Amino acid sequence: MPHRRWNSRLRSRGRWLLWSILLISGLLFASTLVFYRELHDLDDPVGLSDDGVLDTAVQSAPMAIGPGTAAPSPLPPMSISLPLIEVPKPEWASQFLRMWRVSGPNMCGALRGAGIEMSDWKAASMRNRSYECYFQRIYERDEVRPLSSTFVKVRGNETGDVVDIRAKIIGPATDAKGHLAPAVLRIFEIIVKQACWRDFEDTLASIQNLRNVEYERFGSYLSFTREAGSENNFNFVLGLKATSDSQVRTKTYFSPERWLATTDPRLTDSLGTSLSASCAQ
Repeated sequence: MPHRRWNSRLRSRGRWLLWSILLISGLLFASTLVFYRELHDLDDPVGLSDDGVLDTAVQSAPMAIGPGTAAPSPLPPMSISLPLIEVPKPEWASQFLRMWRVSGPNMCGALRGAGIEMSDWKAASMRNRSYECYFQRIYERDEVRPLSSTFVKVRGNETGDVVDIRAKIIGPATDAKGHLAPAVLRIFEIIVKQACWRDFEDTLASIQNLRNVEYERFGSYLSFTREAGSENNFNFVLGLKATSDSQVRTKTYFSPERWLATTDPRLTDSLGTSLSASCAQ
């Protein structure tokens, strides 16, 4: 009996070992089969060639255009809008920052046309690049200095740009009410009106009454003040003084030196804007 039990156990273990070997062998065979199939797929370019043939067929197939279908038109040529490259005009700058709207020669000509004997616009000296025109008349003087005189000077550069306008009156003639004589007041009226800064015209009333007035706006300034220590000497200055950061940036933007010259005839008019004596309405 013990011998039979032992043989039975051996047969059971043998069957279990056999099935285990068969199972492992089956798994190894399946894994090997899958592995070789993947290698075969990588080496075989059939799939890629099929896609290439399909793409070639699609590209080579002509587009069917019906009789009522119009052929696509070519794209129109691109053009740059003129406002994008047009040089800023002086009247645009005047909306943000005061600029001279009159040249030095034109200012001198306007004063000369009103009967004020201004000199010609020319270089101040041989070695000086500044230009100017001036008027001076002495009505009365003693042995030391003038007692009554009028002096006007327009200063600028060789291109005709105005730097500032200065005047000095000593012992000016007045009427019974103490108002400045019309002949002298006419000088300041022409200067202010030719500058085309209309709000500055309000200062003419103070000048007529020989009262101190100092006015500054948008980077421009006017000053008419009695000279310290003298009751009958008055100094006048009209000019530009862009001192704030925003004024300096605006002045730089509208400066002609910032913009390159153009050869486009369509921009000739905008680039050739001349400074005239007339103000825009």
